[in-house]
Amino acid sequence: MAVVEVRGLEQRRGARRILHGISFTVGVGVTGLLGPNGAGKTTLLETLSTVLPPSAGMLSVLGADAAERRSRDAIRRGIGFLPQNFGYPPNFRVIDFVEYAAWSKGMAHHEISAAAIEAVEAVDLSDCARQPLKSLSGGMLRRAGIASAMVHNPSFLILDEPTVGLDPQQRTQFRELIIRMAGRTSVLLSTHLTEDVSVSCDRVLVLNKGTIAFDGSVEELSARGKGPVEDSGGSGARSTQSELERGYDKVVTAA
Repeated sequence: MAVVEVRGLEQRRGARRILHGISFTVGVGVTGLLGPNGAGKTTLLETLSTVLPPSAGMLSVLGADAAERRSRDAIRRGIGFLPQNFGYPPNFRVIDFVEYAAWSKGMAHHEISAAAIEAVEAVDLSDCARQPLKSLSGGMLRRAGIASAMVHNPSFLILDEPTVGLDPQQRTQFRELIIRMAGRTSVLLSTHLTEDVSVSCDRVLVLNKGTIAFDGSVEELSARGKGPVEDSGGSGARSTQSELERGYDKVVTAA
């Protein structure tokens, strides 16, 4: 059964239509979401997380209809969502912040402490667990946000640009964490880094101009980038793009 099912989904911000009747499903595993700035990715993530109710069409998350107000609380308890820019109380310690996230998701009181410790360890912040959030670097704060999103072992985890601010070693650790989680949950990873997609994802969606321009495997998108590489600059230099990057560019420019 699909964890997320989208059929003819439209979303508006005022009079402007952002999502144009898109359809797709998301199952267990890691799905990458790529798209240029202004494609509608943030609006889509906010809709999937029930921050915004659908303007039209059908959205089912964890078997519940997101258009029904009574269903949204149940959906929110079962998912984790880390926006690109997330709010946090600056004086909270890291462990307090993650424990609060667990409490807000309805975890049993006796489970919260152990779950928070495990989540903080998973993102390599144990040494900073008792530091206030305001003292953290950007990358460390991002990792605290990831811990807060995953502390309750959600059935559906939505991550918007989670590796922004992480150094190469931290990005590698993050990808390994996501791959481990993929066996038991569904992850939607929105990113501008095709390397994150090529390493972590089973499947990729490309959103462009409010429509789904591609829905398939990472290998299928990479295949679109195979073949002779045009030297648009006329310098004769070898392209530095990967096949996945070239495939993505072809999908976006063809739309």
